[in-house]
Amino acid sequence: MSILNEISEYIQKGRAVEVETCVTKALEDGIPAQQILSEGLLDGMNVIGEKFKNNEVFVPEVLIAARAMNKGTALLKPYLAAEGVKEKGVAVIGTVKGDLHDIGKNLVKMMMEGRGIKVIDVGVDVPAQKFIDVAEENDAQIICCSALLTTTMNEMKNVVDAVNASGLKGKVKVMVGGAPVSQAFADSIGADCYTSDAASAAEAAVSFLE
Repeated sequence: MSILNEISEYIQKGRAVEVETCVTKALEDGIPAQQILSEGLLDGMNVIGEKFKNNEVFVPEVLIAARAMNKGTALLKPYLAAEGVKEKGVAVIGTVKGDLHDIGKNLVKMMMEGRGIKVIDVGVDVPAQKFIDVAEENDAQIICCSALLTTTMNEMKNVVDAVNASGLKGKVKVMVGGAPVSQAFADSIGADCYTSDAASAAEAAVSFLE
């Protein structure tokens, strides 16, 4: 079994210590950091993402796998920078104004990071203008809005309207999600994308960036 396969397996099992050991060994063996990232860490996270989508694993397993991946990525960062590896793109993510739920948002963030996207998390209870400001400051291509309450989901329309009224119009895709949100609602407010789960959100984001 190759060291990259081992890294992928350990990511899936959420074994952070073994991930760190294997990543260090892979670097010592002269494997490029980009290859370790894509064929080891991201490969493992993609498997977890698929399993999560199919209800074969649940939130705790995803969190543990993501923690292991973060340990591995931290070791690779300086090498990736030296190799001049570019992130696929930048996404700004947050829970809309009036809503304090963050589990769904955090899962989407992890899944997106697992696909090589830089994610800037603006937290919860985020006013529309803040999404715009942070997206402009960071040259983001995607804004992701989460809501878990029927009373706050209309705030997503304010974000879409704010994008359309700003210099970001046509440059930034607005993705929406959360328990009360549906495709019909996303269409009605003019959002670019709705997905029902975190793994699908990451896939959609990757396809936007490609």
